[in-house]
Parts: sequence; C-alpha cells; structure tokens
Amino acid sequence: MAATLKKLQKLEINWIQVLLIGAPLAIIGGWLEWAPTAVFGLACVALIPLAGLIGESTEMLAERTGPRIGGLLNATLGNAAELIITIVAIREGLLDLVKASITGSILGNLLLVLGASLLLGGLKNGRQSFNRVVAGQNANQLLMALIALAIPSLFSSAIGPDTSISVELFSIGVAVCMILIYVLGTLFAFQTPIPETPLTRPSAEHGHKELWSVRKSLMVMLLTVAGVVWLSELLVGTVEPILHEFPFITEFFLGIVLIPIIGNVAEHLVAVQVAVKNQMDLSMEIAVGSSLQIALFVAPVLIFVSLLFGEPYLTLHFNQFELIAMMAASVITAFVSLDGETNWLEGAQLLVVYAILALAFFFLPA
Repeated sequence: MAATLKKLQKLEINWIQVLLIGAPLAIIGGWLEWAPTAVFGLACVALIPLAGLIGESTEMLAERTGPRIGGLLNATLGNAAELIITIVAIREGLLDLVKASITGSILGNLLLVLGASLLLGGLKNGRQSFNRVVAGQNANQLLMALIALAIPSLFSSAIGPDTSISVELFSIGVAVCMILIYVLGTLFAFQTPIPETPLTRPSAEHGHKELWSVRKSLMVMLLTVAGVVWLSELLVGTVEPILHEFPFITEFFLGIVLIPIIGNVAEHLVAVQVAVKNQMDLSMEIAVGSSLQIALFVAPVLIFVSLLFGEPYLTLHFNQFELIAMMAASVITAFVSLDGETNWLEGAQLLVVYAILALAFFFLPA
C-alpha cells in the first residue's frame, strides 16, 4: 500500500511538472505575437508548476533552517507567485484586477479550497476532527483581518475620492497596522506551544522525499521566481486584448476567479491531499493561513509597492460586493471551526456558496 501511494505521488508530481512545457511555448508565442488567448492560456498553465516549485523550495529551506527561520520563510513567501503577478499588474495600472485578486484569493481559500478539502476528506474518511484551539485562533485573526480591510472601504467614500491624498494616506496607515498585526501573529505562533501552527507547521509532504540542500533550494527558488516574473509579464500583457476580444468577460472577474487559482493551485492541491489523508488540522491551516497571509501581508505590501510606480496608487477601498463576499466567507469559516469536526456536507455547502459568488461576479457589469 505504501509503495502504491509513493508511485501515485510521483506520477502526480510528474504530471504537474509536464505543465512546464507551457513556459517556452508562452515565451515563443509572445515573440511571434500569437493570439492573446493562446499566450494567456499557456502562461497560466506554466505558472501552476512554477508556483508549486516556489512553495516546495521554500518548504525545503524551512526544513534545513529550523522551525523559527523556516516559519518566517513560509509566512513571507507562501504566496510569492500571486504577489509577483499582482505587482506586474500594478505596474500596468490594472488596479481593479489587483484588488479583485486579493478578494478572490481570500474567497478561493475559504470556500473553494476548504470546501473541496471537507468534501473529499469527508467522503473518504467520514467525520473528521481538528484542533479547535488553533482553528479558533485562526478564525478570530481572520475576522479581525477582514474588519481591517472593510474599514477603509466603508470610510473612504466619506473622506474623499480614491485619488485624494487623504484616502491614500488612510490606506497607508491601515496597511502599517495590518503588517504590525501580521508580525505579532507570527511571533505569537512561534511562542505558542501548540504543534503545527500555520506559520510553523512541518512539511507534511516531505516525509518520503530527500531534502534539498540549501544551495539547491535557493537556486530553484531564484530560477522559478525569474520564470514567474517573465510569465506574469506575458499574462498581464494579454489581459486588455482579451477583455477587448471578449467583452462579456470583465477585468474584475478575471482577477477574482482566475488569477488567484493560478497563483495558488499547487498549495490548493496540497490542502485537498492532506484532507483526504485525514489530516484536517493541516488542511484547514493551509486554507485559512493562506487567507490570513493575503489579507494581512500581501494586501498591505501591495499598497507600498504601488507607491514605487506613481499615480494612480492602490488603496484598500474595495467595492460593496467584495466586502459582502469576504465577510460572508470569513463568518462561514468561523462557524465551521466552532465544533472541531467537519463532514462532507459542510464542504459541499462551501463549494455551492463559491459557485454562487462566481456566477454573481461573472454577471456583474464592469
């Protein structure tokens, strides 16, 4: 049985790595000016394994450097691929795409990933249990993070237009506070004597793998980051032609559904895999921990990154539909965390909510 599992894991890894063929094809397509949809699709396909390699190299470094430094690496680089894509989008002035991507990442982790994990894990193992203390702490932190995102959105319209200096300074101040909370949460996770917190969890997937050396891990990380940057340029460069060719698709929909899935699909697969293996603590920590990182680290960092590229600056002013969706997802996750147990029906319910929101965002006019 163990040998069969290892073979399946190896086949799965090889299958994901086959998608790397999309990288040279996307680059060639960009040079030869292929159809924007072809370049966009190939770049999306290639970004999936590259994002996975960034995560794997980070995990390998974490194993080599010990729990504290390793936890810091995981906490900082866990969403590197999506961060790179959004930085390129900021440079191109696609601020609506960036804010939609932040919203979509939070929704995707809390509804799509967690829902798939609960559904498949429940169908395979029946009722599953998890640590209520850790899940409760994460849920509380998540609600606080969503409140921090909501306050600038609710108050900015009363302060002035998005382009006003007052709104921009307000967003910068809130971003500083959010990063402070993120740092404090990281320190608390290091000091809390509860095993496998989101920021210090051991690698569940490396028990059967040979650990990479620090040099190899750094080389893989640098090469994959360079690849993600290049492909992000191609992907973002095709957004406007695609929107022009397919007017029924909006920049908002691309950012809220497609971009988050591309940047995090490797981590999403891990969350589902460990749930099927009846490791619900780790699965929930991956889903909720990634959402926390997006809300408290990636979003504030992007505010400061936008300052480097000049006006218009990115602000934390989300529209009412994004706020409603994020708050609903965070409340649902908090309720799921209350009893310390999950089942397949809860997973199906989360997936249905995600599908309803995706349909709503698709039909929402630009």
